[in-house]
Amino acid sequence: MPLKTHPDEQPVLNLTAMLDVMFLLIIFFVLNTKFLDDERQISLQLPQVTDQGKLAGAAQQKTINVYRDGSITLDQASVTLPELTARLASARSQSKTLGVLVRGDGHGELQQVADVLNACKQAGVSDLAVSVRLTPTRK
Repeated sequence: MPLKTHPDEQPVLNLTAMLDVMFLLIIFFVLNTKFLDDERQISLQLPQVTDQGKLAGAAQQKTINVYRDGSITLDQASVTLPELTARLASARSQSKTLGVLVRGDGHGELQQVADVLNACKQAGVSDLAVSVRLTPTRK
């Protein structure tokens, strides 16, 4: 029976691959939370609709928020209706393909959103989109 004359080597744990994966996951989650910050700062309750298929995408260069209390923001800057029309007309004169996304509070008055859409029309904007939130479908 042969006897061991040298001691066995202690196993070595190589943690390099696991650390690489952990750092990649950390970077992934940090970058994704940055994109959610802008959406968290908006206190809108979007109206709900059911999913009826994919819509054609609009050029979303400008975003207008219409809040429940009637206040309006254009790209996160508070504006009045006349100011909104003037700023959109100015932006439209610089870019003929100006797109506008209108986000209205689902519990606010529809008249406020209609006034904003009218201001967009007066400014010559024809590429309009209205943002809504999809409700889960019941089966």
